[in-house]
Amino acid sequence: MSQVLHTPPPTPAPADDDLAALAARHGLSVSGARPSLPEYVRQLWARRHFISAFATAKLTSQYSQAKLGQVWQVMTPLLNAAVYYFIFGVLLDTKRNVPDYIPFLVTGVFIWTFTQSSIMSGTRAISGNLGLVRALHFPRAALPISFALQQLQQLLFSMCALVVILLCFGVPVAASWVLAVPALILQFTFNAGVAMIMARLGAKTPDIAQLMPFVLRTWMYISGVMWSIERLTGQHKGLPSWVAPVLKANPPAVYIDLMRYSLIDSFKASQLPPHVWALATGWALVAGVVGFIYFWKAEETYGRG
Repeated sequence: MSQVLHTPPPTPAPADDDLAALAARHGLSVSGARPSLPEYVRQLWARRHFISAFATAKLTSQYSQAKLGQVWQVMTPLLNAAVYYFIFGVLLDTKRNVPDYIPFLVTGVFIWTFTQSSIMSGTRAISGNLGLVRALHFPRAALPISFALQQLQQLLFSMCALVVILLCFGVPVAASWVLAVPALILQFTFNAGVAMIMARLGAKTPDIAQLMPFVLRTWMYISGVMWSIERLTGQHKGLPSWVAPVLKANPPAVYIDLMRYSLIDSFKASQLPPHVWALATGWALVAGVVGFIYFWKAEETYGRG
């Protein structure tokens, strides 16, 4: 007698709606899902102590292997300024007709280095910290913001040397020095926004970090770090009329000019681009808001793949 085996019909796979309802019923949510923008801001604010502690720890460990230790926080921009003074100030004679050229140059170098280092470290914020990103759950924007904060802390150390240089070269202490505080706040906001944009791009394409030094070097040369935009464009009358306004409205040039105007008495308001505070605020808001939203949009992709 033959025995007939009956294979039970396959059980249909549950629909996505059924799985979503089952997960919701048991209080489950998608792992790593992107929160809403207000919730993301709230989570980021809740981790503000982590951001500041992480920035301080990175700054402390940066020169831990060097014998001079934290002295390099001041020595590095000073040595860069010395090299630029020899090449541009002496050999190319850009110091001619620029009052207080050494304070002018050192201020430009310090403020530019703040932007340059923030962008470079932001580019590697995700791709260079994949172990941390994959191991812990936290708003990923904390990383590029903490790197920008680290560079701000380093700049504040350098500002001590800058004040000494200003006094040694006869620049008096003035009430305008207080303007350096809002100028730095605006520049930090701009730097953090650009750092978040570059962090997202660098997370997807790590090779961007190799390209950025060339981009930043070109950006430095057109930002008036070593020379006066106003005097150079005034000397070259053959330049198109739009060149000078565009160079003066360039974000790093705006923040450098603001700091020079705040600290150096020979740098007059006539050398600033029109509506300079509006420009500085506009660049900070555009970079900060656009950079934050652009980074948040890809929150759930960081550390995957």
